[in-house]
Amino acid sequence: MNEIYAWSIFFIPVISFLIIGLVIRPFYNKNDYLSGYITILAVGCSLLLSFWALYTTSTDHDFAGWDSHHWFQVSDLEIRVGFLMNNLTSIMLIVVTGVSFVVQVYSQGYMKNDPGYSRYYAVMSLFTASMIGLVIASSILQLFVFWELVGLSSYLLIGFWFERPSASRAAVKAFLVTRLGDIGFIVAILFLFLNRSVFLENSLNPFEIPDIYSVISMDELSVNAATLISLGLFAGAAGKSAQFPLHVWLPDAMEGPTPVSALIHAATMVAAGVFLIGRMFPIFEIAPFTMQLMMLIGAITVVVSASMGMVMDDIKRVVAYSTISQLGYMVLALGVGAYGAALFHLFNHAFFKALLFLGAGNVSHATGTFNMKYMGGFRKIQPYTYVLFIVASLSLSGIFPLAGFWSKDEILIEVFHGSSVLHNIVFVTVLLGIFMTAFYIFRALFMTFHGEFRGGIDQENLEFDVQNDHQIHLAEAPKVMLLPMIPLGILAIISGILVNSPSDLGPISAHWLGHILAEGNEFHAPSIDYTLVLVSTLIAVLGIILSWLIYSIKVIDPQNITYQPLYKIIRRKYYMDDFFENFITKRVFTDMIFNFIDWFDRTIVDGFVDRVGWFGRNIGKLFVKIQSGQVQVYGMFIIFGIIIISVFYFLWR
Repeated sequence: MNEIYAWSIFFIPVISFLIIGLVIRPFYNKNDYLSGYITILAVGCSLLLSFWALYTTSTDHDFAGWDSHHWFQVSDLEIRVGFLMNNLTSIMLIVVTGVSFVVQVYSQGYMKNDPGYSRYYAVMSLFTASMIGLVIASSILQLFVFWELVGLSSYLLIGFWFERPSASRAAVKAFLVTRLGDIGFIVAILFLFLNRSVFLENSLNPFEIPDIYSVISMDELSVNAATLISLGLFAGAAGKSAQFPLHVWLPDAMEGPTPVSALIHAATMVAAGVFLIGRMFPIFEIAPFTMQLMMLIGAITVVVSASMGMVMDDIKRVVAYSTISQLGYMVLALGVGAYGAALFHLFNHAFFKALLFLGAGNVSHATGTFNMKYMGGFRKIQPYTYVLFIVASLSLSGIFPLAGFWSKDEILIEVFHGSSVLHNIVFVTVLLGIFMTAFYIFRALFMTFHGEFRGGIDQENLEFDVQNDHQIHLAEAPKVMLLPMIPLGILAIISGILVNSPSDLGPISAHWLGHILAEGNEFHAPSIDYTLVLVSTLIAVLGIILSWLIYSIKVIDPQNITYQPLYKIIRRKYYMDDFFENFITKRVFTDMIFNFIDWFDRTIVDGFVDRVGWFGRNIGKLFVKIQSGQVQVYGMFIIFGIIIISVFYFLWR
């Protein structure tokens, strides 16, 4: 594959962003419909080139990209920029560009007639380009630049409808919370710099990712250094991938347009954290403390987020909490050392998660609300959306033979084979998460699509005594929104068995994805434990049945089986928002940090300026007194001056 073609995967969406932002929006805003076509064309070209990249890396095992190029110099270190092309890169490029392409097409219907149409597509082009730049980066500094651009793009898209106070707050919250994690990322880069002597002794660069791999393979990086670096990287990943306790920003990010939510959750921002751990996994492998911490944090995230998904009434928030939970699965899998299983789940998750969000978008587009209490009956109103939502829900629940089944059970098997007490705790957590996942996603399905229609936005406005201009359109979604969902539905069914089948499927070898992710290293495919598979499937089915009994045929009243004190805690999101807003924001930042800065500014900075002025005024008064106009006084000062100079001359000559 030619290097120019490879770089084009990144630069084509950048050009799309520049054309829309600098030409169409300011000069041809009346023809803003062109913005959608330009973005779709750009992302489509990048998708085709990504398939070519995958073909190149999977068929040529010695291919590793191209030489990086000089960027700038820092002391004895040359900072370079390049394109790291390996199998992980090419697979992630397909996920990013593939889901983005579908979302851009869908957005033509969803964002139609929005006054910010061209602005939306400009930022979506930037968002896609930033994620591509992150994936292809050959140095940790280059990766960090695009890491921050992804954060900036998400801020602009979450707060797209900035005239809504809730959207503005959500955008700021997402930006600030993820910055907390990014502090760890910066610390990791600092530790790499501090350990540069290890690299320079071997003529390597501490910021070049392939060179980091080389130092680790030579056993030159100490466990302590690897632990500190990996902890910093994990902090950054936890912020982006919404791991407990930095998960609080992601549900509020639902204030952005639904296609934005689909892209953030399926293939870009939240996937970036898991990708970072995968990209730097050799460092994590030699840091056992960090691996155990990832297992623990991932397990906590699975249960905490799944429990919140069980009680939410907003369909987008339910799907958002499912994203956090599934990311928890990926992180704990990486902590177990199941690198292939984690990235396999990331691959599958992208398709059924995007499908769930777009399905939620179809329903909200018809009802004017995301509150499931005011939905119902949509299996008759939107039958095609209903079928696709069922497919995505079954895949998320891990039901055979859909995509989610294969990756979820691979994670379960890897955890089960662990021998420590922590492995056993995590294993129970995974089983509990399977039940909760099946319950909450089918709860959302039954509340939305079953029963009778409950009034939509009109009924919600009536109950809350508010006004909303959105009109109810009780019909199937338009073709421009429905058709892009079909390939996602197909992939939600077949992607698991297609890319990582336990046995050969014609030209596709068994565990194809696992083998190519191993990058030429020895790969041990997990053997299927049929008992374990049966148990996990039965647990998921039990979750579906319980949800059906409560929310579809309604033979069980949820009030009768709900422990109200616990329910209240979960509805309040375990008081995590209160903790961040009332303690971290108000007490730590406002009362301590901001007040200290205010005191420092008034007392030290202003005090210094005031003292300089006071000193100047008093020196001026002194010189006024000296300038008396009397010749004898001036003569006296001249004599004193001569005496002082003479003394210094004789003492220090």
